[in-house]
Amino acid sequence: MSKASWFRLPGLAAGAALAATLAAPAVAGTLDTVKQRGTLQCGVSEGVLGFSAKDAEGKWSGFDVDFCRAVAAAVLGDANKVAFTPLSASERFDALKGGKVDLLARNSTWTLGREAELGLAFAGITYHDGQGFLAKRSLKVDDALSLDKAKICVEAGTTTQLNLADFFKSNSMTYEEKVYPSAAEAFAAFESGQCDVLTRDQSALHGERLRLAKPADAIVLPDVISKEPLGPVVRSDDFPWFNVVKWVNFALVNAEELGISTGNVDEALKSQKPDARRFTGAEGGFGKAMGLDADWAIRAVKATGNYAEIYERNLGTGSKLGIPRGLNQLWSMGGVLYAPPLR
Repeated sequence: MSKASWFRLPGLAAGAALAATLAAPAVAGTLDTVKQRGTLQCGVSEGVLGFSAKDAEGKWSGFDVDFCRAVAAAVLGDANKVAFTPLSASERFDALKGGKVDLLARNSTWTLGREAELGLAFAGITYHDGQGFLAKRSLKVDDALSLDKAKICVEAGTTTQLNLADFFKSNSMTYEEKVYPSAAEAFAAFESGQCDVLTRDQSALHGERLRLAKPADAIVLPDVISKEPLGPVVRSDDFPWFNVVKWVNFALVNAEELGISTGNVDEALKSQKPDARRFTGAEGGFGKAMGLDADWAIRAVKATGNYAEIYERNLGTGSKLGIPRGLNQLWSMGGVLYAPPLR
């Protein structure tokens, strides 16, 4: 082989490889798959009051459920075009990575490990939570530092289990850990007396207390031992889909800040204010840039309401749980809820 031929081969090989790449069919992203299927596959919990729970007629409701419906409305134009898949804590991330669901909205905590090690991406925070304790009143304790030597029920494979160990170690306390494969089993064990304390996110504990035969026999302790930023999760290898889910999240928050709700959608569509016109899709072209229709954001709000409406309906003071907004209030009203502008 001549030296001239030897130098030409890499270029020829590179050209052939490029031609083959250009000729190969493009792999459909999640957004295209959802549109072609006509249904959003959404992973939710197996039952957390206020977040995702199914009634006797099989109808799903809750904060996370409404977020899924908002995404379906933005992408497909119909909030009812969503199928819910109940997932345990141990199977939720594998189900997402394996393509069983397009989106996971299952009161999951955003952590470094879950993104860096599992290949997932959290599309923002929808609920700022913290881990707490539900204790039997018979224990006669009023704070977490009084739980030394207590029997504590916890769900396996969760940040809750890790935080529990950290809390007791940091405070030189001991406890008897009772681990169960699902939240339902951990609750049943607590209810039957196999442990004195149940630990979960505080928002979930308020709902669990109401499920007890005698709710007054248990108390949610005031202590918050961790920060639990909960939010929707997607696969990290599909940025366009990540962008869609992320901006539906931001749109619900921005709608509250702009005063756009289910009660005034028609007025918003007629508004001449620049920020309202961008939100409704009358100007800006942001929907097209994301592969959506121009009115994607206003469709989401029309279907489920803005962030405040979703919160109050499922978790707020007007719901069974009666949880104050607290940190989940808008930044302009003393909370930490903040969304980048649609512009």
